[in-house]
Amino acid sequence: MSIEQRLQELGITLPPLAIPAAAYTPFVRTGNLVFISGHIAKRDGKPWVGQLGLNMDTAQGQAAARAVAIDLMGTLQAAVGKLAQVRRIVKVMSLVNSTPSYTEQHLVTNGCSELLGQVFGAEVGTHARSAFGVAQLPLGACVEIELIAEVA
Repeated sequence: MSIEQRLQELGITLPPLAIPAAAYTPFVRTGNLVFISGHIAKRDGKPWVGQLGLNMDTAQGQAAARAVAIDLMGTLQAAVGKLAQVRRIVKVMSLVNSTPSYTEQHLVTNGCSELLGQVFGAEVGTHARSAFGVAQLPLGACVEIELIAEVA
C-alpha cells in the first residue's frame, strides 16, 4: 500500500506548507537529509494552547502530537515533492509544555511517533527520539515537534 493510500485510509489530508512566523525556514535540505523546523500543535488552525499536568491530560497531549505529525508530513512533502521519496524518518524531537511534576512526555510524543509508523511503515517510520518537558512553548502551545528525515 502506498503512503498516499495509507493517508487516505486514515482520513488524513496533508496541509500546505505553512509560512514561518519568525526568522527561520520551514525546512533545510542538505545532501540526503531534510531538517524540518519545529511545528507547534494546532487545533482549528490556531495554536493548541495548554499545559500537560495542569489543564491537559496525556490523551489530549497525544492528540496534539498526532496533529503536529500531520503538519510535519505536509512540510516534508513540500520539501521533497512526494512522501515516497522518504527513505527513513531518522529523528523526532518533542517539546511538551508541562508542569514540573508531569512525567509522561514520552507518552505524549507517541501520538506523533505512532502516526509516522502507520503512514510510513515500520521500516521507514521507526525513528530515534527525544521527548522533553519544558516550562513554556511559543504562543502557549502544548507541544512542539521537529523532525529529521533521510530522502532519496
